[in-house]
Formats: sequence, structure tokens, C-alpha cells
Amino acid sequence: MDESGGSGQPRSGTDEATERHEGPQASTGPAADAPRPGRERPEDPTGPAPTEPDDSTETPRPAEGTEPATHPSDESPATPHPSHESPATSRPSDEPQAHPDPTDDTPSQFGAPSDPETTGAARTLAKSGSGKGRPPRREKGPGGGLLMGRPFGVPVYVAPSWFLVAALITWVFGGQLDRVLPELGALRYLVSLFFAVAFYASVLVHELAHTVAALRFGLPVRRIQLQFFGGVSEIEKESETPGREFVLAFVGPLLSLVLSGVFYLAMQTVEPGTVPGVLLGGLMISNLIVAVFNLLPGLPLDGGRMLRAVVWKITGKPMSGTIAAAWVGRALAVSVLIGLPLLTQSGALGDSSEDIGGMDTVMDALLAAILAAIIWTGAGNSLRMARLREHLPELRARALTRRAVPVETSTPLSEALRRANDAGARALVVVDADGQPLSLVREAAIVGVPEHRRPWVAVSGLAQDLTDGMRVSAELAGEDLLDALRANPATEYLVVEESGEIYGVLSAADVERAFVKAMARPS
Repeated sequence: MDESGGSGQPRSGTDEATERHEGPQASTGPAADAPRPGRERPEDPTGPAPTEPDDSTETPRPAEGTEPATHPSDESPATPHPSHESPATSRPSDEPQAHPDPTDDTPSQFGAPSDPETTGAARTLAKSGSGKGRPPRREKGPGGGLLMGRPFGVPVYVAPSWFLVAALITWVFGGQLDRVLPELGALRYLVSLFFAVAFYASVLVHELAHTVAALRFGLPVRRIQLQFFGGVSEIEKESETPGREFVLAFVGPLLSLVLSGVFYLAMQTVEPGTVPGVLLGGLMISNLIVAVFNLLPGLPLDGGRMLRAVVWKITGKPMSGTIAAAWVGRALAVSVLIGLPLLTQSGALGDSSEDIGGMDTVMDALLAAILAAIIWTGAGNSLRMARLREHLPELRARALTRRAVPVETSTPLSEALRRANDAGARALVVVDADGQPLSLVREAAIVGVPEHRRPWVAVSGLAQDLTDGMRVSAELAGEDLLDALRANPATEYLVVEESGEIYGVLSAADVERAFVKAMARPS
């Protein structure tokens, strides 16, 4: 079974949508609809300028916790964007409209302390680079279990749950061997373990078929994972056409059918009733079951993806195909839950009803419940992923960018905030004497500095040095935008035009809010 994961797979981790507030509110985030630096503001900035220092005799010092944030690197490769070292100039005056505010409908004073809950969240973002509602970040390292190898450059992991199912297969198949080959004695469990390993090797071949097809179509594959009840090929992007989607889904069951035929032919060369004969027979039947089960027309099975491709081709809408295949998958889950125990009880699966005991009935019901839960959950996840891909284009760097003002490294924080509020900006870019951007002042660090200390704190002490990964194009949108942010975790990013001109600052928190808001809207 393949799984087109989509690099923007939702795992936002928040239970409430962050909608815009209707009344004025204090915010640590930048404001929006205001002229760029260098333009005359038509009206006074909202909110008072930061207060001047009092006469306290305490020796001022930078607030604690303002050191630059460090973030773990991500596993996924990023598409590098050009690094522009250009002056921090404002956009031409014929720009039709200032930046839309990504966070609030009403302007508020930049640098003003907000409520404790918001401030605490901002500080957490500054330290970890992640937030409760942040779009999913790809975990680095093994995360998927035991690394077994990298065929075709794709890592193959064995999940811990595989060892559980391998033990279960060894026990069940060992009991069958005791009836067929009683002379084996305790060695039957060793033969059964070999069968379990060989069966999952066949599953790996099934998944490699999906992987090779995906790579052939130019689709990146994150990993293959062997787990409880089979394997998953995590394909990170959607197929571009329904035809490719159909082929990508069909090659897995097709190869399982081919393996079943190979094992059948191999059976003809050995004597029946021997260990090789029993093993080859078991592998033939198991691969046939894998092929037939995966061809069932419901997501998340391969047959469901094939059905999705067919509906997509007929309607021209991939979302329609996903909805149809997902609901068929849910109906299939209910059928498995009810029908599998009934088929077993009736003897239709091979054993006579007289030979079925109470424990067998319980095991069959448990197996049916697990299979039904996997299919039902997978169908629901497919629907959520489809809705995510439908809304991803709404995330545009240009629309979410905050207006910023350039300040030199030695500029006191109070003066920088005064300039920002006068210009209606809500972000600060630290530049050198030639106007080249050096770093971004972190909003969480600003909130941590009391107002009476701000005249003595230079903005350079609150800034995070710019790296190439922290420069993003203003043209990025949707999945490409999330890929760029995910590959280089930070709290703020410098947004630049294709010409290298600074457009503004993009806050990860704003992307989080827009992401959750987009997912909350109906399709």
C-alpha cells in the first residue's frame, strides 16, 4: 500500500482556530496595512511610543533569554532560494496596497507587551522554533524504527510493531506446521520464523514497486516502513495526472500477483508435504491475499487509489475521486468488521465450523476489528490530506509578510520601535552601514525587555543572524512555502523579491495561524 503523504501533511497540534479578533488587541506580532519606511504616514501611529527610561539606578543589561534561537535540522531537503545581499529599501511608491495584516484586523503598537499566555507562547517559539499550531515538521533520524537499508536511495525502516506481528505469524504458522509436518517438533517455529521474514520480504518488494514507479514519475519518496499488517511507501507529492495515479497504485498489487505466480511455479519443482513445499505454498497464498486485499476499491488501499484515479479522470476533480474512494473505504471497513467473523464462523475460509473454538472466534473478531480500524482511519486521513492540499495554495508568502523597517546594529531598541510604529511596521531588519541585511530582531526577545531598559539595549543583541535558509522568495506559496520553512526552522524569515529587494518579514506564527484557519474552512 502506498501513501502519498504530501509534505504539508496536517498535524497542527492545536484544538482551536486562531481567527481574527474584532476588537483592538495588544500583539507581539507585526502590524500590517501601513506605509513602508520612507513614506509619510497619513495618520498618527496607533498606541503610544515606548516610554522613556525612568531614573532607576539599576545598571541596565540585556534581558535574559534573548540569545539567538537554535533549531534542529530537518531531514527533508530544501529547494535553495537565491541569497540576495541588497539594501533594505522600501517598495516603490506606486505599490497599490501595503502588506495585508496576517494576524489582526486592527493595528497595535509594535513591541507592546501582550497577555501572559501569548507572551509565553512567543517565548517558547523563540527557544524551540516550533509552536503548538505549527504546520507539521518532518522528524529527522530513525523515527520510523530500525533502518534496514536504502534501496534506490530510499530508507527502509522496520517498525517495532513488526516484531509483534512476526511473533504472531511464527506462532500461528507453527501450529499449522505441527499438523502438516509433525516430525519437525520444536524446529517448526524456526521454519515459521523464516516464513514470517520471507513474507515481509515479499511485502517489501510490493512497496519497492510503488517506490520505483514514484521515482520514475519524479515524485520524492520519504521512506518505506514495514509495520503491523504490511508496509507503507511514503510518497511526498501527489501524482500530476489520474493516469500516473492509477499506475502508481496498481504496480504494487501487480508485483504481488507476479510473486504469487513465481512461488506457484517453484512449488512444482519440489515434493509436496516437505518443508520447501509448505513454505512455497504459504508464500504463494499470502502474496495472493496481499494482492487481492490491496485491490479492494477503498482508500487507503491501492484499489482505493485506483478508484480515485478513475473518478478523477471522469470528473476532472481529484477531490471528487478522493471523497468517493474514502467513503467506499469506510464502507469496506464496516464490511470487514462484520463480514470476516461471519465468514470464519461459516467455514467459508477453509476450516469447518466444528473445528472453530471459542478462542478462534475471539481472535477472528479481534483481527477484523484491527483491520477495520486501520481501513477506517486511513480513509479519514486521506480525506483530511485532500482537504489540506486543496487549501494549501491559500498560504502565500506575499500575503502573510509583515512590513519591516531597517535599523543599524547599534540602534537602541526604543528608537527602533519608535521608527517601526511611526512607519506602521511590525518587524525589524538589522542592516550594516551599507544597508545590507544582517539579522532579524525576534519579536519574542523584544517582549522580554522591559520598557525602561530598551534605550540601553541594542537591537543586535536581540537579533538572529540571517542564513540563506532564512531568506524566502515573496512568490512562494502553498506546499513550496511549507517545504522552505520546514527545511530551515526559524521564528522569522526575510522575504525578498526576485530582484533582491526586501519585501518584509514572515513570521512562522503567522503561517501557523493561516494554516489552521484555512483547514477550519469547509472545502
